[in-house]
Order: sequence, then structure tokens, then C-alpha cells
Amino acid sequence: MEYFKKDEPPFDEELAASYHQTRLKESSSADVLTTIHRPEYEVLSQSKSVVASTGEKKKGHQIWFNMVAFAENKATAERKYFFMVDEKGKDFLFGPKRSLKFDSQMVLESGFLDEPYASENDRRIAILQQLSKNFRSDIDELAQDNKTLDICGMLVKQTLETVLQKLDSSPALASKLSDGDGLDFDHITLGNGFIRMMSVMDDIINVNINISSLAWTREDPFALEE
Repeated sequence: MEYFKKDEPPFDEELAASYHQTRLKESSSADVLTTIHRPEYEVLSQSKSVVASTGEKKKGHQIWFNMVAFAENKATAERKYFFMVDEKGKDFLFGPKRSLKFDSQMVLESGFLDEPYASENDRRIAILQQLSKNFRSDIDELAQDNKTLDICGMLVKQTLETVLQKLDSSPALASKLSDGDGLDFDHITLGNGFIRMMSVMDDIINVNINISSLAWTREDPFALEE
């Protein structure tokens, strides 16, 4: 059966390699460009402040991108994203299952550190809203000329909107974002998922989303040492 076939290059564990190699506030655009793009598998898109590399395999049923945005007045990475959606994921008990993965890190502006939010939950929601805003801005710089990136961007936007709508209805649930198991939610087309949000440093936030066949386990199959 097709879903028992061996993974083909680039291998799944390699897809997020450049994401993990990019260090916010440290990696330069030159550093990123040497790792983000594999010309034999991916398409490179870039603007003055954003660079992304997109790829697909399984005859278009698995698509991914790595994207990095740079600070306007600095030459270092300010935000980074990794996205992968697989419509033929391997599940040997139940057959192919669709899955989605979205990882991101961003440097918070000083306002987030200084703003006196009414509660920590309000702060978490504001950070997630800022992530959504930043992602829209970054993806819009490149998606017009890259159909694959445009499709991926729409899926990420839809997913973030789903989470924010749930938090808008029940703000207290934001406390689960920083729990080890994260906050569970239902995606309209992909099924069950969860989102986690943690501080890497005082001003760097890490957000991870896994949906469907990746959601039954809280382990990250593509995780590398940060």
C-alpha cells in the first residue's frame, strides 16, 4: 500500500533543519540564505526583509516552507517559521491521515514587556494576536508570486484564527498555552490539534501547533536541539 512506502528525500526529519539552525537576534541574512534553500527540492522567494523556501513531494500531497523575517534596522533574524502539511501521513493502524505542523519564534517588541496587562492570560492572547499579525505581514510579502507559499499561508492563517476564536470565547483557556500539554482545539478540516506557547528568552516567544496524526503525541517528530 502507498503509505507503507519509504520516505523520499528530502527526508521528513530534514525539512525543519534550517528553522532550527536559524538563531533569532544572531543569524544574519547571509547565514539564513546558506541553509534555508535546497535548489534540487525547493523554490526560493525573497523580499527586502523576508526570505522563504517552499517544497513539495508525494505528488503534491506534502508541502512545506521555511521562512525568516529580518529586523528593519538590523541584519539579524527577527522571526522564523516552519510549516508542513501532509495529506498522506503514515498511520499503520488506520491508514493515511492528514496532518499539519506549524512552528514559529518571534522577538517581542519592547511594548509587550512593558505593557501592564490585566492578567497573564491577556498577555498570552495579545502575543498570539501579534504572531498572527506578523505572520500575515511576512507571508503577504512573498505569497503573491509563489502559489505553494500562498496555500500554506492560508492554512496557517485559518489555524491561528481558529485558536484565537476559541480564546475569545473563553479567555481563561489561555493559561493552557504554557502547559506541557498545551491547548487543544478542533481544526475545521484537519481534526484535533494542540498549540503550545513558551518563552525561549524574556523577549523571544516560541509557538508550536500540531494537528491530526501528529496530535496524539505531544512529542515533536522533527525536534532538534535549540
